[in-house]
Amino acid sequence: MSFIEQVKNRLCINTKECTVTRKLLLEDINDTKIINVKVFKHQDRGMRSPPPQAVNFQGSTMSSTGSAEKYMGMTAPISLTSPDQGDRERSATLETALQPHGCFEGEQEMTHRMEVLATLNQLVKQWIKDLSIEKNMPPTLANSVGGHVYTFGSYRLGVHNRGADIDALCVVPRHIHREDYFDSFYALLQQQPEVAELRAVAESFVPVIKMVYDGIDIDMTFARLALKEVTDNQSLSDPLLLKNLDQKCVRSLNGCRVTDEILNQVPDKDTFRLTLRAIKLWAKKHGIYSNVLGYLGGVSWAMLVARVCQLYPNADSSTLVQKFFMVFYKWQWPQPVLLKKPADIPGLGFPVWDPRQNVSDRFHLMPIITPAYPQQNSTFNVSKSTLEVMKEEFRLSLSICEEIIAGKADWDKLFETPNFFAKYRHYIILEASSSTEDDQIQWYGHVESKVRHLVGNLEREALELAHVWPKTYPSLEEGKEKTTCYWFIGLVIKTSPATPVAGEAPANAQINLDLTTPIRVFCELVMRGAITIKMWKEGMRVEAVYRKRRQLIDYLPLEERAKLKPERKSVSSLTPNAGTGVNSPKSNIPIMSTEKISSISNTGGCPQGSANLSSTPISGKRRPSDPIGGNITDTPGENSSNGASGCEQIGITGVASPNEDGDSIADAQPPSKRINTDTTAAATTTSEIINGLQVS
Repeated sequence: MSFIEQVKNRLCINTKECTVTRKLLLEDINDTKIINVKVFKHQDRGMRSPPPQAVNFQGSTMSSTGSAEKYMGMTAPISLTSPDQGDRERSATLETALQPHGCFEGEQEMTHRMEVLATLNQLVKQWIKDLSIEKNMPPTLANSVGGHVYTFGSYRLGVHNRGADIDALCVVPRHIHREDYFDSFYALLQQQPEVAELRAVAESFVPVIKMVYDGIDIDMTFARLALKEVTDNQSLSDPLLLKNLDQKCVRSLNGCRVTDEILNQVPDKDTFRLTLRAIKLWAKKHGIYSNVLGYLGGVSWAMLVARVCQLYPNADSSTLVQKFFMVFYKWQWPQPVLLKKPADIPGLGFPVWDPRQNVSDRFHLMPIITPAYPQQNSTFNVSKSTLEVMKEEFRLSLSICEEIIAGKADWDKLFETPNFFAKYRHYIILEASSSTEDDQIQWYGHVESKVRHLVGNLEREALELAHVWPKTYPSLEEGKEKTTCYWFIGLVIKTSPATPVAGEAPANAQINLDLTTPIRVFCELVMRGAITIKMWKEGMRVEAVYRKRRQLIDYLPLEERAKLKPERKSVSSLTPNAGTGVNSPKSNIPIMSTEKISSISNTGGCPQGSANLSSTPISGKRRPSDPIGGNITDTPGENSSNGASGCEQIGITGVASPNEDGDSIADAQPPSKRINTDTTAAATTTSEIINGLQVS
């Protein structure tokens, strides 16, 4: 059975000659309607279901536009309803609500960006010409070899914010090598008066030169084509251009290829752009915009928005935002999100996302597959905790959108930052510090690329959730503001079941939770990785500290301390949830740890493990006069009344966390092996699953 057939079966799309009746849940802007769709026999058309020949709509019969009509995406659209006057008015207010957040740049800044890119393009051409002459190429021929700077990411999609960086790609002909790029071109950039904060990350997963050119942040990658010359109108869409290229060049080229393919897969680019601007702002405000920390990056959010645009091709932006939260809250992860039929290019042989062939691909929790060959999962960093955090944000934001549609709220409510510091009772504070500001820039990026491993280590302990907040906070100690920073990780502790299983401890038994081992393993991983890539310097330290919510006041700036006071909610307003929340039994859970759970630092020429790894119980119900030591009394019934949000009431099934293979400062590559778990296959239910979306 081919890979295409395997994916078809996984998406529950029958390609044999048969009659299939499915129910699609269509939530109209005002009410919910059920449509019975009859799909008649059809031949293999990839993974796209043909348009229905007849639709029984609440007892009436409607004729379709004909089976010859083609739609974008893997399936036919859910709804072809056009926007009404109310939808258009909400879209206008949505655009207005985005203005104060800097989501649109002015004409002057746009012109400045174009001038910077034109200058960089000329600089690249001149560098290639001079280097070609140095390599004994005749001057007349060196003038024609070309070279070009392409853009990708948010700038290429047309959704960049005011002051955002530009993702660029330097494409050169075959006689120019990557070593030349990081040697002579880097030296040329150093001579430019407009260039500041120049850094080269040559050994990362995607090698890149980072700089600020005339006030514009630019990340420029490198790709060498197997061509004698690269003209200004050279297209990168042909997959045969990848032939005989190394993996790093392929990954660099895929930035542009994926971006262009996303734009090609949406029915209305302007509507797509406005919707994506809103979703990106929402994700940043809600703390789930970070690929390196296990959430989603810009490309992944763009592909999710593009899929919703395919499902509702005639809808406007206000409707698409609401449908976005509805679709992906109901999506049956780990069913993949695909924008188009995966292409199989013979003769190239690059690895692609294939759960049948690659065992590690079966354990990706939230696969979002890039539309350009070679297809890859852009969300391999997602863990069970980050997935549950995002699903909860989808649920809460869907409720807000319904209020907006009903006229009970405005768009500003959707873009409010949730109070992370009132959600949880227990926190881990991760500290990264260096001796100098320059060292801290590199050390910060290295530690950040490993934080997801700490989340994975914590997930294997007696924890329901480990929620890392992407925003870092500087040290409050004078003189260390730019050499020390903190990450905060909220913890939800597992509670005993109300009715214990035979042979298990009763519900009121204490659960000993020792966090020293997972944190020590993480700290050792960070230091070992720094030594391996030869970036470790004296003074670089990483350490973790356990704190209760009330103790975070020593780490937060004045403007953030007001958030530590939880918002009290009535018990009747909360939804009971088995094992957590108001209906949970009380349990005393001592945390086997100390104030400083684990730290690895250095005082000499080589990093060493710290001996500060004792295991003294820490108190939970502590009066101000009590010492910090003691037992934590975790009373689930009190979580609701002291401001714990619904994030503490999420049931999570365990899966293995990513392993330690192939991390880098700029990004992390997919893990090669993972432990088998119960979440290998999607759960079987009586509901239909259509491209990952469960409908009933």
